Amino acid sequence: MEIRTLRYFLAVAREENMTRAAELLHVTQPTLSKALKSLEDELGKKLFTRHSFRIELTEEGVLLRKRAEDLVFMADKIEQEFLSLDEITGGDIYFGLAESWQIRYLAREIREFKKTYPDLRYHITSGDTEQVTEKLDKGLLDFAAIFEIPDERKYHSIRFPEADYFGAVVPADSDLAKKDSISAEDLAGLPLFTSEQSWENDICPWAKGTFSRLHLEGSFRLAYNGSMFAREGLGILLTLNNLVDTSPESGLMFLPLYPHLEFSTGILTLRLWACMISIEKWDDILVNFSMEACYGNQTRPISEKADLLYVGWSGQSDYRNSALRKILSAAHDLQKLSA
Repeated sequence: MEIRTLRYFLAVAREENMTRAAELLHVTQPTLSKALKSLEDELGKKLFTRHSFRIELTEEGVLLRKRAEDLVFMADKIEQEFLSLDEITGGDIYFGLAESWQIRYLAREIREFKKTYPDLRYHITSGDTEQVTEKLDKGLLDFAAIFEIPDERKYHSIRFPEADYFGAVVPADSDLAKKDSISAEDLAGLPLFTSEQSWENDICPWAKGTFSRLHLEGSFRLAYNGSMFAREGLGILLTLNNLVDTSPESGLMFLPLYPHLEFSTGILTLRLWACMISIEKWDDILVNFSMEACYGNQTRPISEKADLLYVGWSGQSDYRNSALRKILSAAHDLQKLSA
């Protein structure tokens, strides 16, 4: 299976028309048809259903499209990384960020970073822990921000300076809005919104014996969407602070949960691919970063286990070593602030 053939397949899947796809790819239609027929023969599955004026993916074709998108993305990324090996003014960095108001610290450092490396291009994907770590582990992301203890065998970490905490977003004219904080008992029997991950990992242990009387009305991965439902009175959104508009004009209020459900200060984590990067380069980075003591393939993390916000870097090419020193040094400054 060749990357070129996967590009052909994705073009046809996107255009739903063989002629238009051939024009975009600058190949003849017979060449394109032959390549797709060979792909179907290789996989032993029919990938397209052909109609009078369009082509539709089969179930097998839909599955291949997802896998092909990842593979083609990785191929393009590898090519760009090698083209950028000697580039010290920029490059592409891919972030997968969980929702947190502390992401502003990262944004500030990127702003300063671009003063030295003006050609830096950054690409942001939003998602929860499961989504962004999957992409990080596949090499589709360089950094990932998550609310979960990372595997210290894979990730290296440093703290953000502040904490995030859970609360309830309620309509400003509701009875709950008159309270200073919200307990599990206050929420019993009411329609609730949060992410499935937070429901199981955070709300369940927080509510303890009351959890069985809590009702998850609907799940949301992004807090903003959930806040729109809360505004319409469909339920109460359980989310982290400072993620949605709760100004007087919004019609919403944020009330902290009681007992306090807090995530300790965030950590910037670095994922080490020792086989891809010379140890001399890593020593140079880590001296500036003061984050790890690194000896061959052995590392000694300074982070402690806690429920924290993490940002992870896969670090798969040498060109980033020079360009990212300032981000790493900035992360060290964050650690000192949180000490």
